Amino acid sequence: MKKVMIAAALVCAVFVTSCRETKTETREVIVEKEVEVDNDDDKGIIERVGEEVDKEVNEEIDEEIDKIGNDD
Repeated sequence: MKKVMIAAALVCAVFVTSCRETKTETREVIVEKEVEVDNDDDKGIIERVGEEVDKEVNEEIDEEIDKIGNDD
């Protein structure tokens, strides 16, 4: 009988706690930002990266030429 009463009390506790209404607030935030984009070039990213690599390679070549020196 004791076990039946404990089981009934647990069942009642579960129903009482599960039937409670929970208050949940949901906010919707919309943020609009203006972003300035510097898009002066009409070149693609591959062309811009290629130019940067060319510049670095030319600098390395110039350094090697300076190391070797002028034979004139």
